Amino acid sequence: MTFTTSRGAGTPPLRADAARNRAQVLAAARAAFRELGTAAPLDEIARRAGVNIATLYRRFPDRDALIRQVVVDGFALVLESIQQALAVVSGDALSAIEGFLIHMVEERDMLALPLIGGPVTDDREAVELRGQIVSSLEEILEVARAQEAIRHDVTAVDLIATGVMACRPMPHLPAAQATALAVRHVRVFVDGLRPAGARPLPAAPTPDEIFIHVDVAGSRDD
Repeated sequence: MTFTTSRGAGTPPLRADAARNRAQVLAAARAAFRELGTAAPLDEIARRAGVNIATLYRRFPDRDALIRQVVVDGFALVLESIQQALAVVSGDALSAIEGFLIHMVEERDMLALPLIGGPVTDDREAVELRGQIVSSLEEILEVARAQEAIRHDVTAVDLIATGVMACRPMPHLPAAQATALAVRHVRVFVDGLRPAGARPLPAAPTPDEIFIHVDVAGSRDD
């Protein structure tokens, strides 16, 4: 899947070759960050992208700009998938939730930095997207509660945490096996949302309590 986000109001569109180079750099950055953390050498990212380092710097003037765009692209993809789930949630809330989570598994390569940790960015677009993700998930849960399809103590944080865990496959598994296992776990989780026989849950952390700790854990910057 090719995914792009707004480059800012008034920014002229890139030429086809420039847009292709930018997309290749971002794809290479996601792969390198997954393998090496956000300290991955920029010249290695350029090499993987098939461009020279000057081309990388023309698109992204420093490491922070590259990291920011990877984060924003990941959050934008998550929000797009949630909005797709919102469009069908009134028909079958559990199917909508399952569809959202499985879509995240299928697109997990786009979610490099949300999955491996940080670093935290205070970029306005990233913060706004994160807030929209939480509020949109709560909208889905509100519909599901009204349908009495889910237990009432499930929160947006539960869906976020489950998505993260499902998207991080066991190491060294072939891709097909990793996906099959993740889909199984998503379906076990979705069945566990049903209210029948549910046991009380511990108090849930708030989104702010979660996100404040999403730092460089999982990266290798130290």
